[in-house]
Amino acid sequence: MTRAGPPTDPSVLDPARFSAHRVMGTETEYGIIAPSIPDANATVLSSQVVNAYAATLREGLGNLAGTRWDYTDEAPLADARGWHQTRHAADPSQLTDAPPVLTAEEIAMLDSPLDDVGPLDSTVLMNLVLNNGARLYVDHAHPEYSSPEVTNPLDAVLWDRAGDAVALAAMRRIAATPGFAPVHLYKNNTDNKSVSYGSHENYLVPRSVPFHHLAAVLTPFFVTRQTLCGSGRVGIGALNQAPGFQLSQRADFFENEIGLETTVRRPIINTRDEPHAVAEKYRRLHVIIGDANLSETSNYLKVGTTSLVLSLIDRKRAPVPEIHDPVRELQAISHDPTLKHRVRLVDGRSVTALDVQEMYLEACLSESARQGGTDQQSADLLHRWGALIDVLRRNPLDAARQLDWVAKLKVLEAYRSRDGMAWDDPRLALVDLQYSDLRPEKSIYHRLAARGEIDRLVTDEQVTAAVSNPPEDTRAYFRGHCISSFPREVVGASWDSIIFELPSQRRLQRIQTREPLRGTAALTRELFAASADAEEFVSRLLSRPQSNMAP
Repeated sequence: MTRAGPPTDPSVLDPARFSAHRVMGTETEYGIIAPSIPDANATVLSSQVVNAYAATLREGLGNLAGTRWDYTDEAPLADARGWHQTRHAADPSQLTDAPPVLTAEEIAMLDSPLDDVGPLDSTVLMNLVLNNGARLYVDHAHPEYSSPEVTNPLDAVLWDRAGDAVALAAMRRIAATPGFAPVHLYKNNTDNKSVSYGSHENYLVPRSVPFHHLAAVLTPFFVTRQTLCGSGRVGIGALNQAPGFQLSQRADFFENEIGLETTVRRPIINTRDEPHAVAEKYRRLHVIIGDANLSETSNYLKVGTTSLVLSLIDRKRAPVPEIHDPVRELQAISHDPTLKHRVRLVDGRSVTALDVQEMYLEACLSESARQGGTDQQSADLLHRWGALIDVLRRNPLDAARQLDWVAKLKVLEAYRSRDGMAWDDPRLALVDLQYSDLRPEKSIYHRLAARGEIDRLVTDEQVTAAVSNPPEDTRAYFRGHCISSFPREVVGASWDSIIFELPSQRRLQRIQTREPLRGTAALTRELFAASADAEEFVSRLLSRPQSNMAP
């Protein structure tokens, strides 16, 4: 399966149909270290990654790659339960509505050839908006890639994989720059000492769906989803206080069932109500409980099955198998690679995590049959979901070609069998880390994929194209092409805005992009082609009836 791109049948985006197609996106915070500088400031290292990629863009594509992030519509303290948290009560890490700031000392450390290109030399970049519609920025102490909006799970996998290529290019640039200590980037979620960093998903859902119903349906689904999309971890506990192997990198770092925070008191259901779209019509479901996946099948199932369950919720057909103690069961399931652990439900039943997943699968199959079938990609997801549940019931190690945690466990067990290692042998922790190394020549995942021992869903050629090109069927197309076509005039951008600075205008021109399914290639390609420059492009936009909105 290697085809990705806009759906061939526009009706798959009809919210009345049962389907995995909907607007979605992913966010990946990469683990970062500079091996030769063990005490290096991680925020400074992360800003080096952003500036290194900016330098690469300027050199290779001839644009400034300096578009700033527009924070105007950020609202990280809005709670989907109907209130706003006050700023004085918020943890500082929640205040993502302002750009991160480096100290003068930290900026001095960045005075380097990495940003010695073009008129932006004096500014340390902490944010970039990329030609493919994505955002690359410093999120606390990690470089983060937020993918452009896509309309289906396979495209989510493709543009997520493009983020890995962006991060790898930045890492290569730093390593090739004289005077710079090489940095290593890892697609994982913990330093295995006490720190966890996120891999988030975003799904657009109708505002009309009550949030409390979303939370009730999704809590047991998320608690058990790790059986398919956990990335595997050596060590048990947030402080790695016990030896062993578990399914999830993130499970031990969750403390609450529901809440607004993402870095402290982490909840299974995050309540951030920041739609980045028309707020009266849409919610953005912000999911923080997933692991970062290298396996494309794990990633595909993670976003695909979640979107299918959301479609059940849209249609009021979702099961609610209420778990007695979700946080405790989240961790207990993660700690049992045999998948035999039994979960106690509020109705008195005792079931396994796979039993819970099968309840959702059966509801999806029933709904698909009720409407007379579904689209090709949704049907493929349903087939893979069911087949893997069957494989995991028989022998989990038989799913090594598809699932990250199983592939990693199989490698670790081979080392343990060959060299008689106990689970607290530090060499196993290094194997765990090496699995997620982004450098293909060092990464165990990439080595397995190169040998054909892990299934691929997208090709390297598709990934290369997605690094530079946005999806064609969302507003990401408009964002990406504004930046690539008018790099000097676009001075700011966000998920729902593009800001132009034009020589003939006294004021900045802010174009809103609050409808995620507008600004597509079908609606704007001719406008881009017909405009000789930014002045003409903006003039044509402003002459339309809704002059401040993207077509």
